[in-house]
Amino acid sequence: MIKSMTGFGRYEITTDECRLSVEMKSVNHRYLDLSIKMPRQFNAFEAELRNQLKHDIQRGKVDVYVTYEAFADTHTTLKYNQNIAKEYMNILHAISEEFQLPQDMTAGKLARFPEVISMESSEADEEQLLALIKECMEGAVKQFVAQRAREGEQLYHDLMGKLDNMLGWVAEVETRSPQILTEYRQKLINKVSELLAEASLEESRIAQEVTLFADKICVDEETVRLRSHIDAVKKALNKGGAVGRQLDFIAQEMNREANTILSKANDMEISQTAINLKTEIEKVREQIQNIE
Repeated sequence: MIKSMTGFGRYEITTDECRLSVEMKSVNHRYLDLSIKMPRQFNAFEAELRNQLKHDIQRGKVDVYVTYEAFADTHTTLKYNQNIAKEYMNILHAISEEFQLPQDMTAGKLARFPEVISMESSEADEEQLLALIKECMEGAVKQFVAQRAREGEQLYHDLMGKLDNMLGWVAEVETRSPQILTEYRQKLINKVSELLAEASLEESRIAQEVTLFADKICVDEETVRLRSHIDAVKKALNKGGAVGRQLDFIAQEMNREANTILSKANDMEISQTAINLKTEIEKVREQIQNIE
């Protein structure tokens, strides 16, 4: 099964402590280009997350967005700073004695002094958090790959149709080529007959000219190679996997053969057929650019 390089996937997990979501999308690219955007606190996980993604994605420019929301009352605790409270009390006692002021301090008043009581956020367990991110990533990847596979199936059927069209054009070239030689031989005989009038024709000379012409316009090698290339593309499509780069190379070779046929063509029908071939090959190349 082949896959398209364009895709989208999103997955979200909500627990009592947080909400986590992973969203990913991709477009065509010659190689695999991964970009992961996530909160700074997750930076230590990036290498492991990249490795996880590479198991399922071989090509494409893939953007991954990780968002994380910790609920406000989660991992938050109050801390009583006893040493700071003692320092406050020592200072207040010293002031009271020096200026003969009454001691009217209460626990409530002391608790309002800066840093006596503070709020602290405890860090979530890293292993537990990484496991949660990987689970969320896996859910997004499944959706992402499934969409790529659906688009890949459409590409498969479209390409198979275009390849069959190309085989039809190749068959037309193969059928027309022998007819050109027959027509050329007859034209040559007619032309020489007009020039020589009643003189006899040398059949060997005619045969030699036809042979030279045949060598010049012969496209047998090109049509054989084209059939071989078309067959190779079909086999690669049926095999599936990351075959995009391989198919792109074969498409270039097919275009080269079609150009050669066009340059050798000394016949309007073959020229038009070669142009049809080039047009179809170009359509195939465009579609191949979308294959992983």
